[in-house]
Amino acid sequence: MMPSSARREARGFCSIFVPATRPWPLAQIFMTERFEIALNTPAGQLTTAVEVPTGFVPVTAIVPLMRRLGAEAQAMEERRIVESGKTISCQKGCAACCRMMIPLSSPEAFALRDHVRSLSDEQQRRIADRMAQAESVLKEQGLWPELVEMGETTQPPGDEALEPVNRAYYSLRLPCPFLEHEICSIYEERPAACRELLVTSPAEWCQDLIANPVEPLPVAVRMSPALGLLWGELTNSPARLIPLPVALEWAERHRGENLPRWQGSQLLDRALDKVWRFLSQAFHAGQGANG
Repeated sequence: MMPSSARREARGFCSIFVPATRPWPLAQIFMTERFEIALNTPAGQLTTAVEVPTGFVPVTAIVPLMRRLGAEAQAMEERRIVESGKTISCQKGCAACCRMMIPLSSPEAFALRDHVRSLSDEQQRRIADRMAQAESVLKEQGLWPELVEMGETTQPPGDEALEPVNRAYYSLRLPCPFLEHEICSIYEERPAACRELLVTSPAEWCQDLIANPVEPLPVAVRMSPALGLLWGELTNSPARLIPLPVALEWAERHRGENLPRWQGSQLLDRALDKVWRFLSQAFHAGQGANG
């Protein structure tokens, strides 16, 4: 296929440049478009290039790309914080935040299910055992039905309604089912919410996140809510909030909803529209604080 005509689209805080198409390196039967994306974030302009399949793909295909954009935006925020004289406290093996209730969007839940199914039988068995242990504890404490309902409701609860559930969950100090020897066993595939929690306060304060006033890094774009909004728009359904302990069961129960396919460039375009919304809110919030 000959290179397509270059085009540029402007969207306030985001612009896209598409110079050409070429074979997708993972499978030559597909073609990709290379997009150069510029995002204006509170920490500065992020410019990066991504390749998106030109064919029709499931919504899970956009999840790694969105995580990457979130990681690059966060890296800029980290540099800004370090330049201000602060230090990021989070290090490998520090798994205090792996006892929190982690929410996933529907696309992330489907992507997590796909990843787990790609693992060896032994790895899947260990994950299934830890999932069962977590379910047993949560049922004993009466939290399991609430978590299941949270993933199924058509009216996701707000922050105020979630606070008691978050506190009750955290009080259990229940390790994430994907934690092995205090190290994340799905680190490259971990949910966006896990990636976005970094602190500059002393690491020991994280041992009690309720009692201690930890200082998290600002997050301009929370990719899980952005993916949730994308899913809601694509399927004309609510943006769900799926707790991690029930995510695999939820994805299996709803697997038929992941059968539709969308054109890769359309997914990117719609996803970036949701990113723009969050960036717009971040800039307006900053202006309000300065005003």
